[in-house]
Amino acid sequence: MSNNLRKDHWENIYQTKQLKDVSWYQPVPETSLDFLQQFDLPKTAKIIDVGGGDSLFVDYLLDLGYTDVSVLDISENALERAKERLGAKAQLVKWIVSDVSTFEPSEQYDFWHDRAVFHFLTEKQDIENYMTVLSKGVQTDGILVMGTFSESGPTKCSGIPIKQYSEKSMKELLATAFDKIRCLRVDHKTPFDTIQQFVFCGFKKRPFQLN
Repeated sequence: MSNNLRKDHWENIYQTKQLKDVSWYQPVPETSLDFLQQFDLPKTAKIIDVGGGDSLFVDYLLDLGYTDVSVLDISENALERAKERLGAKAQLVKWIVSDVSTFEPSEQYDFWHDRAVFHFLTEKQDIENYMTVLSKGVQTDGILVMGTFSESGPTKCSGIPIKQYSEKSMKELLATAFDKIRCLRVDHKTPFDTIQQFVFCGFKKRPFQLN
């Protein structure tokens, strides 16, 4: 799917569906918060939620006292909905409208969070582009937390194909720059009482080494 078609798709989703009408809705992003708290980041850490849309993760980050939070999404409609929900607190967040596969980070992040965005990139070039973005956007010793559909999860979401991952395949893909810390499988219960199996992995970026 081209970048333009991908953007049109997600703008339409956020124009036609409400927060609780999408399968990825979580009232409490428990797994993401568990990973965050495991690393005991300072409140000044630079955090980015990639594909955050109008999810509630940003609300929890602000409530926990984090002061340097960015939310990136391809859909401007999604981010506008999040801003409206947050009200005055929205001014505390950096909002970035971008396709992550073409994102050019202007800063490096201590904590890069991606729940259910990466698996929508099914073309080799898009995946390679994302790896390049990660190498630029995550600082040395920074943390990457990525959640994707597992090999036992769905093969489509929101009407479009996804790419499934395992702990092994995710580790191999990121091996050039990141060390795996831990992975776990998570059963996400959708608002429609169905179960989607995710694999969540946490990584730390290695210092660059010359061969």
